Amino acid sequence: MGAIISDDALENLRLYKYSGVDRSILSHLFLNVYWAKFAKLFPRNVAPNTITLAGLVMVMLNVATLIYYDPLYLGEHGGASGPPRWLYFTWAVGLFLYQTLMLVMGTNPLTEVFPRVLTIEFVHRKQARRTGMAGPLGEMFDHGCDAINTTLEVILCLRALDLTRSWWTVAAVTATAANFYLTTWEEFHTGTLYLGVFSGPVEGIIIICIIYIVTGTCGTAFWAKPILSLPLLSKLTKVGPLVKIIPPPVRAIPIRIAFMAFSGFGLGFNILGGYANVFRSLKKNDSALAPLARLVPFCLSVVLHLLLLSSPLAGNSYKTLVQSPLFLPYIFFWGLGFAHQVGRMITAHVTHTPFPYWDPMWVWITLGAIDGHALKLFGRRPFIQSTQARQTIFIAVSLFISLVLYGRFCTLVIQDITEYLGSRASPKRNKNGEWTHSWDTEKNA
Repeated sequence: MGAIISDDALENLRLYKYSGVDRSILSHLFLNVYWAKFAKLFPRNVAPNTITLAGLVMVMLNVATLIYYDPLYLGEHGGASGPPRWLYFTWAVGLFLYQTLMLVMGTNPLTEVFPRVLTIEFVHRKQARRTGMAGPLGEMFDHGCDAINTTLEVILCLRALDLTRSWWTVAAVTATAANFYLTTWEEFHTGTLYLGVFSGPVEGIIIICIIYIVTGTCGTAFWAKPILSLPLLSKLTKVGPLVKIIPPPVRAIPIRIAFMAFSGFGLGFNILGGYANVFRSLKKNDSALAPLARLVPFCLSVVLHLLLLSSPLAGNSYKTLVQSPLFLPYIFFWGLGFAHQVGRMITAHVTHTPFPYWDPMWVWITLGAIDGHALKLFGRRPFIQSTQARQTIFIAVSLFISLVLYGRFCTLVIQDITEYLGSRASPKRNKNGEWTHSWDTEKNA
């Protein structure tokens, strides 16, 4: 009996088959050629998961430099003097290398010939089989790294835009997490990982790299300029009829806020596209509303986090946790909880087990939110978060609990799967000279 995964669920690993479709524009036009050549730099004995982990470490190093120069996450508008501009270029390099190392596993020279018909399944498994590492554990590892990176890059990107301690950062965390959750939710129902024509792992990352480069070149003040001050758009303000049509508030919208709005539209597009794919995958007698119920856990988590974040800061009822030094640790806490949530979903997907609705951290967050709003709800001071020191302890304990729970989950899932596979996890060469697992042979028999 596995520590987390039941014996029956472990048996379902034999049914595992990776499936994916990549419709990304940049992948097909430019990046597949680059990835195919970059993949040749790695010897066959380097495990794909090692490459993936190396990419995540680069992002973590970027976050470490942010903490070094701006530990309170003040931003320049909040009085922070750093980081120096050159550092943003290192963030761009680190993120681009993360993307490369994540996607290089799925490259193959054939993508240069058939870029529009090859699926991720073929190229991913082809590369993974070279090292004998194809399997469900690799997919779960990739999703885990991506989930962690999602939160870390929001922190870095909003620092480059100089939005830091603001509800815009909360909105960005919510939007990017929603996009990732929807992709995993879509894969849970369809059995296929879809990357659209404009996908986060490709186009989204390139856009963030461009933001880092622009900030490194022009400074964070560039993003505070009105959107219509950009060279091409500024001409619109000189066209007579348009001057009267475009209201002054629209002309004054900063570039960074326009970017956030653009991201919101992208999220809406992905929601519609994801549900369309799920709807097409439903069987004749399946309810079209049933998949939507599986979005409730994410929505509930977001609502609870928003309630806790809106708690008054101890000793200053006019500020909330968002405007406090505790904001950055809280985002780390939220990000780990989110990674745990999607990790449980992808585990359910590869083991063909029921969808994980319940999250025990909801109890903790709810208690924290009720306590934080005690003055408004009960007319008395919070019991737990009554002082700034105790509020700091509460957030630190929350971060620690989420780290322990997610670390325990990852450790036990890896332990259950590797112990179940046992000798079958050891790669062997078949008659064609390809690396394979004995459980792959059993599955295809």
